[in-house]
Amino acid sequence: MKKFNIRKVLDGLTAASSSSSAAAASPQSGNRENDMIQETLQSEHFQLCKTLRHGFPYQPSSMAFDPVQKILAIGTQSGALRLFGRAGVECYCQHESGSAVIQLEFLVNEGALVSALADDSIHLWNLRQKLPAILHSLKFNRERITFCHLPFQSKWLYVGTERGNIHIVNVESFTLSGYVIMWNKAIELSSKTHPGPVVHISDNPMDEGKLLIGFECGIVVLWDLKSKKADYRYNYDEAIHSVAWHHEGKQFVCSHSDGTLTTWNVRAPAKPAQIITPHGKQPKDGKKPEPCKPILKVEYKTTRAGDPFMILCGGLSYDTVGRRACLTVMHGKSTAVLEMDYPIVDFLTLCETPYPNDFQDPYAVVVLLEKDLVVIDLAQIGYPIFENPYPLSIHESPVTCCEYFADCPAEVIPALYSVGSRQKRQGFSKKEWPVSGGNWGQGTLSFSEIIITGHADGSIKFWDASALMLQVLYKLKTAKVFEKPRGKEEKSSTEIVDEDPFAIQILSWCPESRVLCVAGVSAHVIVYRFSKQEVTTEVVQLLEVRMQCELNEVESPEGGGEQASAVSTPGTSSSPQTSLPQSHPSTSSNNSSDGLRDNVPCLKVRSSPLKQSPGYQVELLIQLVWVSGEPPQQITSLAVNSAYGLVAFGNGNGLAVVDYLQKTLLLNMSIAELNGSTDPHHRQPRSPRKARQPSAGLCDGNDASATPEERCKSPTSGSGSPCNSDEDSKQKFIDKVMSKSKQISKTVANDFAKISRKINMIADQKDDARDNSFSRSRSSSVTSLERESREVISSLYFCDSLSKKSETVAVPSLWVGTSLGSMLTIALTVPSTPEQRMQQPVGVCFCGSVVRLKGGILRMAQLDASGTLLPHIYEPWYEPNAPEEEKERPRRRQPTSPPSSQENQDCQYAVVCSEKQAKVVALPSQNCIYEHNITEASFVLRADVVMMTAGVGLACFCANGHIMTLSLPSLRPLLDVNYLPLTDMRIARTFCFSNQGQALYLTSPTEIQRITYSQETCDNLQEMLGELFTPVETPEAPNRGFFKGLFGGGAQSLDREDLFGEVAAGKASRSLAQHIPGPGGMEGMKGAASGVVGELARARIALDERGQKLGELEERTAAMMASADSFSRHAHDIMLKYKDKKWYQL
Repeated sequence: MKKFNIRKVLDGLTAASSSSSAAAASPQSGNRENDMIQETLQSEHFQLCKTLRHGFPYQPSSMAFDPVQKILAIGTQSGALRLFGRAGVECYCQHESGSAVIQLEFLVNEGALVSALADDSIHLWNLRQKLPAILHSLKFNRERITFCHLPFQSKWLYVGTERGNIHIVNVESFTLSGYVIMWNKAIELSSKTHPGPVVHISDNPMDEGKLLIGFECGIVVLWDLKSKKADYRYNYDEAIHSVAWHHEGKQFVCSHSDGTLTTWNVRAPAKPAQIITPHGKQPKDGKKPEPCKPILKVEYKTTRAGDPFMILCGGLSYDTVGRRACLTVMHGKSTAVLEMDYPIVDFLTLCETPYPNDFQDPYAVVVLLEKDLVVIDLAQIGYPIFENPYPLSIHESPVTCCEYFADCPAEVIPALYSVGSRQKRQGFSKKEWPVSGGNWGQGTLSFSEIIITGHADGSIKFWDASALMLQVLYKLKTAKVFEKPRGKEEKSSTEIVDEDPFAIQILSWCPESRVLCVAGVSAHVIVYRFSKQEVTTEVVQLLEVRMQCELNEVESPEGGGEQASAVSTPGTSSSPQTSLPQSHPSTSSNNSSDGLRDNVPCLKVRSSPLKQSPGYQVELLIQLVWVSGEPPQQITSLAVNSAYGLVAFGNGNGLAVVDYLQKTLLLNMSIAELNGSTDPHHRQPRSPRKARQPSAGLCDGNDASATPEERCKSPTSGSGSPCNSDEDSKQKFIDKVMSKSKQISKTVANDFAKISRKINMIADQKDDARDNSFSRSRSSSVTSLERESREVISSLYFCDSLSKKSETVAVPSLWVGTSLGSMLTIALTVPSTPEQRMQQPVGVCFCGSVVRLKGGILRMAQLDASGTLLPHIYEPWYEPNAPEEEKERPRRRQPTSPPSSQENQDCQYAVVCSEKQAKVVALPSQNCIYEHNITEASFVLRADVVMMTAGVGLACFCANGHIMTLSLPSLRPLLDVNYLPLTDMRIARTFCFSNQGQALYLTSPTEIQRITYSQETCDNLQEMLGELFTPVETPEAPNRGFFKGLFGGGAQSLDREDLFGEVAAGKASRSLAQHIPGPGGMEGMKGAASGVVGELARARIALDERGQKLGELEERTAAMMASADSFSRHAHDIMLKYKDKKWYQL
């Protein structure tokens, strides 16, 4: 392989420019590094495309079901179309206009779907390809579409409008017929008022020539298509919402706005045969029942053996204020009212036959709710629901953060599934999920993928995202370790975090060791270990940390500056404290005499024993406490390392490092101290922009782990009783800072108001004066919002590195990145053996600043001498609850040590990416060998160093919507696509890259959009996607019976072509609607070309079926011929027997 294999001119130009900039930065080492490292990643390895969308369709508006293909379609208010088959077969489409989908109609078993939109357009979708596309569109210009109806096995679509007219569309050519049913001809001539919009259209199940038209005002008309006149008109005083036929075509039911159901006999239009109010109170004096809420929809389904089903939504009495939405199932004399968790959007009854003129025999009801999809089993007693196989519970609680892990260890998914399977609910229907259409894709990805979502209620969900599917593996509830606030007096410590005090902000997970660390919105950190055994924790292990504000930033209204100034230095001598179990967090809290809250955590820890099921179990809880009346700032960065047994976190106040094995605080320093302040007790206020001299003094292990009371309150110190100070003085202070407190700890969505202001600022002011001021801090305190120049800890990274210029052997280190672009290093001395690790403290050494970039630092990573990404070091998983004699604890994995470096020879490379630029720094010389300015007019929101099949690269997502990839270590641009403008802060909060060219973001509050930037995945996407349409034989039509066929009375067919065709009906007005050909034809050809093997297989199956049917036909013909021959012989014998006999001899 050639070094820097230049395949494209662009690659060559960029390589030259980056080499020149590198030479400018480091003329001594630039050329040598260029010659040393071979890069294999090229621009042809990248291509960006969407793969799948998971989750519940956001703001659903309509639904349809194909009873033969067993496919469900859901339309949304934003013009999206989601199609569902069996588990793992999903598809997402989007109408370009973005208008709401008001109705969907399947061409049953034809592989096509008609959608009607709120912008008065109808579209024909081709579902016979893996990525459905629009074949035809028709845009109505003069009338608003209100209702559509497509009869079974018909190519003529009835379209009702707001003016009360009905137009007819040929779905094959998508042209309008000249046949129009005008409203003034449908209603009685004596009527002086307009009947309103068309709310229902359906044909008589037994006579296709009779069309039932429902108008909003309450008039129903039975229209004869052949004679072009109304046969019957049915009048009722209340507005109509829906109409449903009996399968014999002699009766129909209407639902009305006053909560009544009227049943009409077709030939008796004078008055309803029956009027019932399902949920109305029946008065004793025989008067009309009290009016109820409107019945929005009713369906009338018959059974071959038993009473019919009448299913409706709405109709509850008005005195049921606050009652949840209900679906009512009336079967014979029984009435079941099924409460739903969310309002009902639509429902459909699934029946055994697609023919409307046969016994329907319903077996399930699909209920589309505003935020859920429920399928009810009608065949079992109690109407249980089916277990939903789709990942529709992403939004069960709002998603606040997301992490994506591709190519994780294979044994992790089975382990999570084994503990998660015990969490499944019981009581589901025992039948299989009825939406079972489609086939899985043929191709698959060779690596395992896991998605972790953090939620506003403190829950964390692990999802198996392998093979383009998504299913929940395990759910963890972090709020279990805290007491639930029940009253106002108990909410005093949680008011600052509004309604979601347990919301998850940051996740840090080690897949190999299965150690999980989470940071919450209430300034708390929880470390979890994975165990297969159930344990009961009597007392949660607790560590309280007191992180100080800087002197010039303390804003205590009561003058708490003296307390705030008690900031300890790294040199403070104090022995490390081991935090013993603490029964209540308030044991260490105290309030000053003037009412200032001090040493009080935001949340109260659970005091009762905690039963922890198999799965993730609490190892340590860390809480930041109030300092002199100031609430703790929210945590902005988090990192955990299982090999070191350490967790590090930072915010606007400083950095803390905790030993979660010994349960001690190793380090608690302000940012000024990290940047080299010598005497924080007497220093003058200064701008954080000034250059800082890095401190590189080695600290003793005991000094490094100092935890004085001013910084960290030990759980064993303080009084043994809960905080019971005067409530009035506490309330006085709370009232004084209430307006500020409401902003101090808003939930994560508010945290990105700053990003929005940054976008506007960049658009108005292009100068570079404030490049370093943007902070991706999730902290939302008043000071961090008002002072963009305030420095916060923005990124943390554990590794074995050459932290000092004089070092030749890599040592455990912590890299710290700040929002002003500084990268600092801290060397750690970790005892080598497990026994020493639990007894001796971890030493800390400050090595100073390594490099400085423009903008806040987002990501740091480490490469070896050959440019290969060094994996994070970890301790392999072991059962933490196993008995000591059975516990074979594996030793810490040691990374491949670099060769003994000589003088001035670099063995490692640090990759540092900020909001504006990326740099590659050689270690231990700390020379910047490559530098690339990612963006000038915008800023980077997310950056990750990712592993691809062909090599390692840097992936970035910018606020202007650009997705970029850069080669490593030379930082050559390989991909730059303007993909997604930042229109929603949710995207900024949840966008994340992963290895093997995978990425995702939350495209709506309920949906995850997965994308790929890998050319290999894009090439194989067609094979990996499932197929919606599969060749299925349409069921045979119901048998008419001998007498119905002889004397009539069966279903009457209609040749609609003779009525609606151009020859009979003429052409429609050109100004009425505009035909727009869709791109589906070409897309269909592409889809067919990509799936030739599948088509050939289906053709072979169809040919086999045809041969089998021909064979059966041949056998039937032979049997009929033999029967006819036998009958002929028998008749001939009878004729011979009686040929010569007289009539009187018979």
